[in-house]
Amino acid sequence: MDENYEMRAIAPEVLKQLRITDDAGNPPRAVVEDEEGGSPMRCCLGRSRPHETIALVSYAPLRRWARETGATPGPYNEVGPVFIHLDECDGWTGPGIADGIRGQRRVLRAYTAEGNILGGRLLNDGEPTIEEGLAELYGDPRVSAVHVRAVEFGCFLAETRRA
Repeated sequence: MDENYEMRAIAPEVLKQLRITDDAGNPPRAVVEDEEGGSPMRCCLGRSRPHETIALVSYAPLRRWARETGATPGPYNEVGPVFIHLDECDGWTGPGIADGIRGQRRVLRAYTAEGNILGGRLLNDGEPTIEEGLAELYGDPRVSAVHVRAVEFGCFLAETRRA
């Protein structure tokens, strides 16, 4: 499939900032040992390993995107919790879709270049796949970015941008 988007983890320079002060203006709220592992990591789009030390921070994905692109997300400027490695990791190297964001239930949220939400797509039990949902949304030329989120908690999982 010819992808007209790229998947992005949180950028390394942003991670450095978040490890000191998160997007809510606080130091990392929780530094925890993930006993069982499997927590979704936003720095590398993987999963934590058993007994790995990770940090929970507040992250504003649209605010960060807007700073780079000149968009104005207005009321869509959400801040939410994400897990990141406490220390630098290898990050996401792509290509394609990171296995760490796959799951039973996901929602895709599409945004215009101005920062307005344009639409979304529910992915339930792999129907459609993330790739199919993204292809559908990016079929609309007005879509500049799509966020992948977990359904149950609404947590931000990853950003994709038009290539």
